[in-house]
Amino acid sequence: MSSPRRRNFRDGSFRRRPEVGVDPASAETITPLALLGSLLLFLRRPRASPPTLHEVYVGDSVALGFRLRRACPPCFPAELTCCIRDRVLPMAGAAPTTAFGQAVIGPPGSGKTTYCLGMSEFLRSLGRRVAVVNLDPANEGLPYECAVDVGELVGLSDVMDALCLGPNGGLLYCMEYLEANLDWLRAKLDSLRGHYFLFDCPGQVELCTHHGALRSIFSQMAQWDLRLTAVHLVDSHYCTDPAKFISVLCTSLATMLHIELPHVNLLSKMDLIEHYGKLAFNLDYYTEVLDLSYLLDHLASDPFFRHYRQLNEKLVQLIEDYSLVSFIPLNIQDKESIQRVLQAVDKANGYCFGVQEQRSLEAMMSAAMGADFHFSSTLGIQEKYLAPSDHSVEQETMKL
Repeated sequence: MSSPRRRNFRDGSFRRRPEVGVDPASAETITPLALLGSLLLFLRRPRASPPTLHEVYVGDSVALGFRLRRACPPCFPAELTCCIRDRVLPMAGAAPTTAFGQAVIGPPGSGKTTYCLGMSEFLRSLGRRVAVVNLDPANEGLPYECAVDVGELVGLSDVMDALCLGPNGGLLYCMEYLEANLDWLRAKLDSLRGHYFLFDCPGQVELCTHHGALRSIFSQMAQWDLRLTAVHLVDSHYCTDPAKFISVLCTSLATMLHIELPHVNLLSKMDLIEHYGKLAFNLDYYTEVLDLSYLLDHLASDPFFRHYRQLNEKLVQLIEDYSLVSFIPLNIQDKESIQRVLQAVDKANGYCFGVQEQRSLEAMMSAAMGADFHFSSTLGIQEKYLAPSDHSVEQETMKL
């Protein structure tokens, strides 16, 4: 018996698999409409052992094809089973090969390595297989178990000595070298298929704002069926200084527009937020990036920034026109805080809608509609980490 024929996409028809002694030219031609009708009739007929949904998506396609041919009636077209075996199952079976992960970015000292350590431990406690990938060639003495280390490919100290470059130039060269040798990275990641990836990225700001190496690397990973979410960490104590907070907003906005990935901004080190001063407003003002004109009034009270009021107004107008930046407070030592971040990340990269974990319809719709109350959660965080104000509302208004 000859092998089954593939679908002829040019004339939109299927041909029956010819039996022994049958002229292939005389084989009956079946239109796609008739084929769909045969499929519906076949699915409505009672069978002794119908294939389950789990078998259709993750079962062996060849074995399932033989089971369908054995279970189908004699009048059932044989090419339909071939179509199910050769077309539908490989497409459905491709879903488990999709990998998910986080690209942890942010300025130096924002807590990226500590975040990778805490998030990897939290994910393992949930039962996920985690692989931490270090993409920072200047990162030495890693506290976590590293599955892939870019230091095996290129080292910052070697580049600085060989090319007489400084730390910034050497780090840019290392990223460009990794971009030119992505086959090495792909071979490392292919051996870890089925894992949830955490990419510990370098902390140089220009890599995320205007340099093209890191963005090109993430773009290539997307072609490898790797769905990433950019997790951008900034120190929470910047909220205590209006000028620094506006700078953080500009940097976060530039990063979101340049990286071109689903993005989650985090205010890290929430337990240290008031070690550098008191907040002028409630925490939700900074996390939701509310009316920034109030920050301009604070800046106007400083004689230095009073001369740059028009510039600050234009920067604030630019941030509000895009209306993209918002933050999630994070304390890496608090499991509830990590869980809140993980929910946002899973929603951003689509992990919560995948087949890796069993999800109820209610949970999926909750994730899709964003049915979580950020105000109540932010209020709880404020009561937990911020000292209560001693002034009344009228006194604060008079102070402004």
